[in-house]
Amino acid sequence: MKFFPVITSMSLGRAWVHSLEEKLQRASGAGFGGVELFYEDLEYFARSRSDAQSNETPVSPTELVAAAAEIRKLCLGLGLAIIGLQPFLFYEGLLDRKEHAARIEKLYVWFDIVDALDVDIIQIPSNFLPESQITSDLDVIVADMVEVAELGANRPRPIRFAFENLCWGTHIDTWEQAWQVVQLVNRPNFGMCLDTFNIAGRVWADPTSADGKAAEADAALESSLERLVNTVDISKVFYIQLVDAERLKAPLVEGHEYYAKGQPARMSWSRNARCFMYEQDRGAYLPVEKVARTIIHQLGYQGPVSMELFSRTMSDPDPEVPLQHATRGIESWKKIVQALELN
Repeated sequence: MKFFPVITSMSLGRAWVHSLEEKLQRASGAGFGGVELFYEDLEYFARSRSDAQSNETPVSPTELVAAAAEIRKLCLGLGLAIIGLQPFLFYEGLLDRKEHAARIEKLYVWFDIVDALDVDIIQIPSNFLPESQITSDLDVIVADMVEVAELGANRPRPIRFAFENLCWGTHIDTWEQAWQVVQLVNRPNFGMCLDTFNIAGRVWADPTSADGKAAEADAALESSLERLVNTVDISKVFYIQLVDAERLKAPLVEGHEYYAKGQPARMSWSRNARCFMYEQDRGAYLPVEKVARTIIHQLGYQGPVSMELFSRTMSDPDPEVPLQHATRGIESWKKIVQALELN
């Protein structure tokens, strides 16, 4: 199969509300072929297997690795492939190099975790810490990424890194900037994850505007996608995420229910109001089919296709949420297959 549907584990419900076992069962039952494992789910699963007194109790590396091995067995039993572990947060460009060293120590634990999961991809989203904490110096950013790439390459089973631009990243918020880093790192195990929301949500959409669109949105997207096809090496696209977002009823500015002081508007929008592709009944409005068609048919991507939903509904305590989200996700996938003539 050239393509198979995947869903990110937290997209089926937040870990403190919905158990990973339930979510995996619902993903398998709906027809998904795999999952992206969200670190939060691993951590809560490990804590549930320990003597932890609360959700704040730290989990040891040994407990995390043991939990990862158990999750792998669960997924095998359900016919689910695990395509990667995400997100390795707040890594590149840290001004505090002691913090950088601490991230590298954490990465060694992640190496053991992905070995136990039997996967070889760790996803790194672009850093969105405040400008006071991270540098825009490309030399530093690239050196940081070279460091992880070389550490991963030297493992008994080499580990790959998928760098993803978040559309609210502090210094890297476009796919072009992420691609520049990938090119400069220039290591076979360092590539990217292309996400339709983070592409269209940056160049085409603006949740702070009255119509939800950026200035010259259509022309800007057209130009961006043309550059994508002409510049990106498809072998460096390790996997893709297809998802849409709601057009908000009012601009996301101070006074809006999703507004958070000091938080980028696109981040607030992403966390509260993503939806699956083709969910126009839920307000979906981004030109993500155009982005997906470009990545698949013009760039030539084949492989796992992940549905990565973030939404206020993920923390809804209703026990039906994992089933509802799995059902919505697979219905979106069926429409993607038909519209893009996949498989």
